[in-house]
Amino acid sequence: MSQVLFRYERVDPTTWAYLASLLAVALYFKFSRLWSVRNLDLIGLILLAPPLLLVKYGWTGWAGDEHAKAIEHLGYVWLFVVSGLFMIRLLLDATMVRRPLLEPNLSVGGLTFLGISLFVFLMANVMQGTPDRIDLSVSQRAAHLRDRSVDPSELDSLSTHGPGFPLLYLLPRIFSETLLGENGGNEMPDPDETKNDGEPTAPQSSDPVGVPADSASSSAESNLNSDVHVVTAQAVAILSQIAIVVGLVLIGLRNFDNIKTGIAAAALYLLLPYTAMWTGSVTHSLPGALVVGAVLMYRRPLFAGAMIGLAFGTIYYPLFLLPLWISFYWRRGLTRFLLGMAVAVALLVVALALTASDTPMFLAHLRQMIGMHFPIVAQPEGAWQFWDPVYRYPILAAFVGLSLSLALWPAQKNLGTLIAYTSAVMLGTQFWHAHSGGLALAWYLPLLLLTIFRPNLEDRMALAVVK
Repeated sequence: MSQVLFRYERVDPTTWAYLASLLAVALYFKFSRLWSVRNLDLIGLILLAPPLLLVKYGWTGWAGDEHAKAIEHLGYVWLFVVSGLFMIRLLLDATMVRRPLLEPNLSVGGLTFLGISLFVFLMANVMQGTPDRIDLSVSQRAAHLRDRSVDPSELDSLSTHGPGFPLLYLLPRIFSETLLGENGGNEMPDPDETKNDGEPTAPQSSDPVGVPADSASSSAESNLNSDVHVVTAQAVAILSQIAIVVGLVLIGLRNFDNIKTGIAAAALYLLLPYTAMWTGSVTHSLPGALVVGAVLMYRRPLFAGAMIGLAFGTIYYPLFLLPLWISFYWRRGLTRFLLGMAVAVALLVVALALTASDTPMFLAHLRQMIGMHFPIVAQPEGAWQFWDPVYRYPILAAFVGLSLSLALWPAQKNLGTLIAYTSAVMLGTQFWHAHSGGLALAWYLPLLLLTIFRPNLEDRMALAVVK
């Protein structure tokens, strides 16, 4: 960006949090209705920034700094408290039948200009930064899928990146190779030193395919950091963010019949400090983009099912959305929804089969893909590194109970309840997720923003709108 804008310097995340919070208040706070739910929602969104900054600070001092560890721990506690409040807010959303239209304090043109400007700067940061090591490894898996080659070490990487990731990486990978050549040119900086937004990242004891860092060969490391892998990961991150932003705008236009609502949600998503800090994380943005696509396509059960199936293939947590979505389509569209999901999952299973050397390896990959294993208790990441992982089990049991209960409650589901409870389920996974420990806000944040801005949608039931 400094080549385009004279002496431009990347904004520090803490500075961005201050400025973005002030701008969000100026644009969305309803000063004429101080005690409105909208204002409380906005305050909650602003309160998500400090814990993320605390976690970032903890990462910078990880090498033996006990004070930094304590700061990071505080960040996770704060994040879980705010997330818990939003969980209650989402579960109570169905009872909020009076939803006055509270538009932003800026016109459609102004919001559009602001959103485009924010997007350009955020994507420039993605291109200047270095992707996470785990996102780079998926580019390798996409090459193996294309060439039908086998890599037994991929089993460990399936714990965070299912077969949907390399399948969706294929076209960007082909484009990157066409642009840069198969070998990719120069070696890029080590992703352990800089994260996707240029900030220091948490340490990793092993490389993305489960080989200890001290035993990984220098040639493999150089291959992982090649231009092709970096450009592929950056392209997928940018495309995922585009899908989220465009999806929010189209949902406002087509599903809410109010394009200003969609633009307002998209602009606020780009403005939030979380988006600025994790813009280039494919692990966060790609599943979120697919879930947003499913909501956008809710009138077309076949396509909505395919989106949920692909999301399930990237991370297995969307599996817990099935009771809610099946209940929504129960009276119309259920067969098409299940068919679309079955086709998407079948493609993912084929992708696994093409990268498995034998039947036992294929079955192991399949079991890892659908989460058929005991919850991880050894060396969890994120928040659960500070707490006894045993306490994840009651949280997981409560989460499963919540997921199953959404099949029955509420009995009549409309688009509003579908959006709110889909966001609630994806938010609920953050409390027991062993890998990011509550940091993957993009899995639910776009739908949370839609819940905040949405009008009354009681007439948008499957029996009335599904084609």
